[in-house]
Amino acid sequence: MNVLKNMEIIFVASAVILCATGYASAEVRATQAIDAGKIKVVVVDGVKMPVVTISAKRAH
Repeated sequence: MNVLKNMEIIFVASAVILCATGYASAEVRATQAIDAGKIKVVVVDGVKMPVVTISAKRAH
């Protein structure tokens, strides 16, 4: 019965421990910057974009 009265404290304490261990074990990951010279864009003329048409009766 005493555990049920203190369930909120148990939850908050476990959340604090979980956040602290997550923060302590987090890695620092270095990300490389994207070089604008490496990105290539190709534009194709005369190609139609595929269009999907869906028609159905609505269920009431």
